[in-house]
Amino acid sequence: MVPTLLGCIVLLALIGTPIALWTFCGERFLSVTARVPSKILIVEAWMHEDGAHAAAAEFSRPGADYDHVVATGGLTGEHWFRQRWSEVDIVRRELSRLGIESPVFIPAPAPDVESQRTYLNAVSARDALARRGIHPTTIDVLTRGVHARRSRLVFQKVFGPQTKVGVIAWIPPGFDRGHWWDESERAIDFIKESAGYFFEALLSSGRPWHHADDTSAVSPAPSHG
Repeated sequence: MVPTLLGCIVLLALIGTPIALWTFCGERFLSVTARVPSKILIVEAWMHEDGAHAAAAEFSRPGADYDHVVATGGLTGEHWFRQRWSEVDIVRRELSRLGIESPVFIPAPAPDVESQRTYLNAVSARDALARRGIHPTTIDVLTRGVHARRSRLVFQKVFGPQTKVGVIAWIPPGFDRGHWWDESERAIDFIKESAGYFFEALLSSGRPWHHADDTSAVSPAPSHG
């Protein structure tokens, strides 16, 4: 049975409209900033010095009331690199230079893995807080651009319904100008995070379900350098 012209138009509209909306609005949707009033700011340390500067700016933002900055992450570079360094240590050193030190700063090194990094970052941050007797009812997570919505979703799953998760998307300079498809790095980020967000939302990125109250220890990544 051959569809009519009207049927073809309707079918194209049904397929094309979501694609067009995601193409033009998806980057803004993923790069969400939605803070909640919180005493805990968690920064994903894979942003390195940029993340430290963004965290310091957020910590001192007028109206902010943070007591602690938690940095969570693994090791720099790929696993086959001969020299690798702790991302948490990179952020710690830069934050210290900017005047944010212990006990305000809380390190939460995560295992050195090739997948499930955001999930293990969230678990490491939760466990680092718990070891200090901190069980927050709200947290803000600072991450980069289009990673923000997926990070908030993962952290919410890990911290559980008793904790409200806010998120702050740090936008690299120039990433908010023009279209994402005009720049290769920005396009790669958008395409990767588009797939990652839906994979997380629908299938928890393929990992088995973990209860938020699971307090099993996570082995921290070793510090190199």
